[in-house]
Amino acid sequence: MNFRTLKELAGLAEARSSTLGELMLEEQCQESGEDRDTVFRQMLEYYLIMKTAVDQGIRTDTVSKSGLTGGDARRMSAYREQSPSLLGEHASLAMTYALAVSEVNASMGRIIATPTAGSCGIIPGVLISSQERFGWSDDQMVYGLFAAGAIGYVIANNSFISGAEGGCQAEVGSAIGMAAGALADIRGGTPAQAIHAVGLALKNTLGLICDPVAGLVEIPCIVRNGFGAITALGAADMALAGVRSIIPSDEVVQVMLEVGSAMPESLRETAGGGLAQTPTGRRITRDLQQR
Repeated sequence: MNFRTLKELAGLAEARSSTLGELMLEEQCQESGEDRDTVFRQMLEYYLIMKTAVDQGIRTDTVSKSGLTGGDARRMSAYREQSPSLLGEHASLAMTYALAVSEVNASMGRIIATPTAGSCGIIPGVLISSQERFGWSDDQMVYGLFAAGAIGYVIANNSFISGAEGGCQAEVGSAIGMAAGALADIRGGTPAQAIHAVGLALKNTLGLICDPVAGLVEIPCIVRNGFGAITALGAADMALAGVRSIIPSDEVVQVMLEVGSAMPESLRETAGGGLAQTPTGRRITRDLQQR
């Protein structure tokens, strides 16, 4: 890739009068040696898998093998139909879709890790709900995935995307930043605005621990995906309105690395602290071990 930082990514896109998504497609073709149509079709297949996961999570039984989670996306969907959501129609739909994909993951269904399985609901939740709202084509959404990929590439190479390394800020946080930047890019924001969206999103998840109850990617992972989708929408809106991340986004990524490195091992996906070690968390773990 011809960029290593978010600043370089935005600068390259501006120099080529390109969106982040279009730039990343070109970069991926150069990196892989494959033609544009092949690379584009592969990403389209990923997007269609995401759409299938949303539909599955809304329409079918997604109770996990542990029995701990499942059905919350359907509950949210029913709630939205019965009464006006406090969040509003569009944000609540993004949240519902994010829950749906996360529940499909917990029930061993097919998802796309974006950037990990633990954060797989955020990007589909944001992009698919926005597609339905604005009438965008699947091709437009594919460019959004390329934009998200470019952002994720930078974060992965300068910080973390793994909860075991950097806490949930590295998984859910990265996904929120990727979704926010991608949405700003699709919506017509400048490359600089898209990168500001990333920083605005990431700075509000700094320090988020990874504390899965019983070591399973269910509690609190699934609901964090739902809340993450809402944060991504807010960050994209702020950036498109001209709100800047006063701390440059690359510096926010660096802080995420520093915070994650300082985080105790008990708070990095080991189930040794946080919610996993509450009385209820320990009881759930014991019950599962005795089955």
